[in-house]
Amino acid sequence: MKKVSWMNFGGNSKKIACVTAVVLLLVAGGAAQAQKLTGAGATFPYPIYSKWFSEYSAAHPGVEINYQSIGSGGGIKQITSGLVDFGASDIIMTDDQIAASKVKIVALPTVLGAVVPIFNVTGVTDLKFAPDVLADIFLGKISNWNDARIAKDNPGVKLPNETINVVHRAEGSGTTFIFTDYLAKVSKDWANGPGKGSALNWPKGVGGKGNEGVAGYIRQLPGSIGYVELIYAMQNHISFGEVKNASGNWVKASIAGVTEAAASVKQMPADYRVSITNAPGAEAYPISSFTWMLVPVKSADGAKGKVLKDFLNWMLNNGENEVSSLYYAPLPKALVDKEHVSVNNLQ
Repeated sequence: MKKVSWMNFGGNSKKIACVTAVVLLLVAGGAAQAQKLTGAGATFPYPIYSKWFSEYSAAHPGVEINYQSIGSGGGIKQITSGLVDFGASDIIMTDDQIAASKVKIVALPTVLGAVVPIFNVTGVTDLKFAPDVLADIFLGKISNWNDARIAKDNPGVKLPNETINVVHRAEGSGTTFIFTDYLAKVSKDWANGPGKGSALNWPKGVGGKGNEGVAGYIRQLPGSIGYVELIYAMQNHISFGEVKNASGNWVKASIAGVTEAAASVKQMPADYRVSITNAPGAEAYPISSFTWMLVPVKSADGAKGKVLKDFLNWMLNNGENEVSSLYYAPLPKALVDKEHVSVNNLQ
């Protein structure tokens, strides 16, 4: 048997020790990245958020992002109470909400989307809605589909003598906020009456819970009109109307129309709080909006904060390229560059 020298054995021991140290460092590094993040909020961006979180987790083993689409109001409440790692909202946070938050928050725009008026009118598949007409329908001032004001904007369309049944969201909703923010801009009666908000006292109609509830009523109730996100109308093949924009042109919701609405923002505020409903632009779709992810400036858990920061940069670099497939509009490049600075300042 060959004698093993202590010199050789010692050399192998050093090699083994080095390899072991490297393995331990890799394991430790992996463990540091193994994090479970929790978020809650808006239903509006839920389809794209689900896609992003799944893809990011697949590319980063050990990272799990759990998001509950409980509505914008719930998202604001949970993040400002410090109950989740991040929130999400289609509602522009108020100064009071920001001041009352237990944690300092930055609201980062993630994508752009549209809210569309959906309808179920006997024998009709295409309709045009002027801003004042749309507001007066939801105010109850226009109560029949063959009303002269609707007929004026829809020449050649055979409008039935059918009662208009209004359907709105039953619960607080970012979609409602976007829709009523628009109505308040185009109608003094709406602004001085119901006003804008995520939940309000509707002049008339029935409430459906979530997009599913609103769409369910529309399908079942002849003569009905409601509002949902564009992606929901597209995926469920629900008829939705054209709306006259601020330039006086009839436009149907599209990615291009939402993008043009976003282009109306020449100087993005430092806190990213901006409304783009009824934006100028020849083809701008008037019921468009950003949606925001609500992120702590300083995470309570440093390791989670590091992962959240990395995800946000990934979202801006990679995720924005995927949004069009789900009928959202990507963020303008100048805004992406600005947000990278905000993300890199997170702690």
